[in-house]
Amino acid sequence: MTSIGTGYDLSASTYSPDGRIFQVEYANKAVENSGTAIGLRVKDGVVLAVEKLVHSKLLVPEANRRIQTVERHVGVATTGLLADGRNLANRVRDEASNYRSLYRSPPPIKELVSRLSMYVQVYTLHSSVRPFGCSTILGGIDEKGPGLFVIEPSGVSYGYHGAAVGKGRQLAKTELEKLKLSEISTREAVFEAARMQVIVLLDDPVVNLHLFSIHLVHDDAKEKDFELELSWIGDETNGLHLPVPKDLFEEADRKAKEALENFE
Repeated sequence: MTSIGTGYDLSASTYSPDGRIFQVEYANKAVENSGTAIGLRVKDGVVLAVEKLVHSKLLVPEANRRIQTVERHVGVATTGLLADGRNLANRVRDEASNYRSLYRSPPPIKELVSRLSMYVQVYTLHSSVRPFGCSTILGGIDEKGPGLFVIEPSGVSYGYHGAAVGKGRQLAKTELEKLKLSEISTREAVFEAARMQVIVLLDDPVVNLHLFSIHLVHDDAKEKDFELELSWIGDETNGLHLPVPKDLFEEADRKAKEALENFE
């Protein structure tokens, strides 16, 4: 960054001469250095998947989850700084609770996204705070059907059919673009999400683009062990956000690894 060291990166409220806010760019860098999160919006629901890096063998398996339920019909997946992700998940819960109390009905997904993105954006305006170092994928089902949105550290939010954030986002997006998301079910999407989050054993980026696997975006030679988290919302769950059942999770994980082995 050309202006580093000149003082323009000391505050989130200061623009550099070329119109950049370095604190927001640093927050984006924290996201890029974290594991990969993927969201798929399909014909009957939404599937969320997160690659969670395991930094110590002493950690309890399935602890420190990055996918959380914030409303019965809405789930969030975060990547970047874990503490920031928890803060935003709690904020969405508060907004959902406030909406229910006021309107006596489940909050629309778009309303929750709008409120959370405004909250995130406020943290880019003041020198007394810093931007959140995480990106959030928010998905669920409401009266308008399945919805999937990404909220970036800048407070910008986008609606997606398929989304990926984190270290392996480019590779994951390449694989997502190959899928006809409007034609597959949530059960099929679980297998596709797992196939995109197993382990990339080859270092050649050209070859990596042709691997079928969130196992896809994980380089075993460079990274530590990781856990795969999967959740879904749709007809299979009666519109509730729930973890993928253990038997289906294990089958999806096994098939993803088999696909990688067959490719090799």
